[in-house]
Amino acid sequence: MRALFTIMVAVFAFSFAAEDTLANQRRPNIILIMADDLGVECLKSYGGTSHKTPNLDRLAQEGMRFTHAYSQPLCTNTRIQLMTGKYNNRNWLYFGILDPKEKTFGHAMRKTGYDTCMSGKWQLQSYDPPDYPGASKRRGTGMRVEETGFQRSCTWHVGHTEDKGSRYADPRVYRDGELLDFKGKYGPDIFVDYINEYLEEKQDSEKPFFVYYPMALPHWPMVPTPDSQDWSNEPLRFEEDTKHFADMVEYMDKCVGRVVQKVESLGLAEETLILFYSDNGTHLKITSQTKNGPVQGGKGLTTAAGTHVPFIARWTGIIKHGINRDLIDSTDFYPTLVEAAGATAPDNAGLDGISFYPILLGEKRPQPRRIIFSHYDPRPGWDKDQFTKIRFARNKRYKLYGDGRMFDVREDRLEAASLAASLDTEQLQKVRKRLQRVLDEMPNPDAPPRE
Repeated sequence: MRALFTIMVAVFAFSFAAEDTLANQRRPNIILIMADDLGVECLKSYGGTSHKTPNLDRLAQEGMRFTHAYSQPLCTNTRIQLMTGKYNNRNWLYFGILDPKEKTFGHAMRKTGYDTCMSGKWQLQSYDPPDYPGASKRRGTGMRVEETGFQRSCTWHVGHTEDKGSRYADPRVYRDGELLDFKGKYGPDIFVDYINEYLEEKQDSEKPFFVYYPMALPHWPMVPTPDSQDWSNEPLRFEEDTKHFADMVEYMDKCVGRVVQKVESLGLAEETLILFYSDNGTHLKITSQTKNGPVQGGKGLTTAAGTHVPFIARWTGIIKHGINRDLIDSTDFYPTLVEAAGATAPDNAGLDGISFYPILLGEKRPQPRRIIFSHYDPRPGWDKDQFTKIRFARNKRYKLYGDGRMFDVREDRLEAASLAASLDTEQLQKVRKRLQRVLDEMPNPDAPPRE
């Protein structure tokens, strides 16, 4: 079994063109788990009271829980930033499409000598149905699973939307190049089974592994899980009802627990960094109770309900238990993974992310993140005409939109009362100017035409 890589003692030059530059360096295994449509209000460790999440609560108790982690309001927007380390204004094409010319953290981790595996939701190759205006120019133009940098994969929604099948009951899954239908099975179980089988295969490997687990849960459709009472009646397995959301959150937690338990049973806990994150806030139809009152989901919205997400990190024996209040953005994961692998991204990589790996080791970031920038425009894409471009820059307390509206988001989470510039204190004037400078300096492209 590989010896534990405790603390990185040197900075290594890293090139995307150089193969296996650190084959002899002992580095942690890494498992990155990302829930689909889960705001902070759903987890007990963040004050939620509606749902039972014992496995994630345990991760938070044993690791580090971040209170200022943010995402984009919708899944493709976050996933592209997460996988490329760049803001959406750098490489956005269309909703449900990842530019095949991009390099993902899968490519980067392979270049550093990691074995790579992905299991879960893909949905970045082809999205628009054939009758959507302009779809013929976009369908099938995204990145294929085989081109992502992951050597092994078990994924859902790898082709056209009308061919994707179910992600839950009777799922259709693309596993290692073969499209399979699993009658009577539950998709999230298949994704976890695949990961756990992979962990068993790699437990004695000399090479570290990187597993990316983009979960299907608890995204719509809200249908029964195998732990739901309605599951025993097969026709009811496809009937949508928000009453199933609680079961879906709890099954999501169960899936995380199964992966963590496998890591521990294989004796890999001290060698494995586990990261849990979410791609955006909870569905708008869901209201969850918290210690501070009810919170309505805000998926698709730029308020805290749509962008404030859980982030928990555990690495047994390395990460000390505690709460961290640093700003974390979806673009930060790419450089963090690379640094954990003992490398540094080249200057010409064009990354917007800032590694938070030192934080995990109990150190300060050499380059702290003081501001998060958001270029949010999901268009074009089916069902995305309802959105318009929204840009903002924010720190922990204040958020400035491109149209000049500014909010104290610590005191006004619903962003109900804009702060008038004419009433700014001297300190607030400085904050406004600093945030405006970011908006002015960032490229501001418009969405490609729908047709």
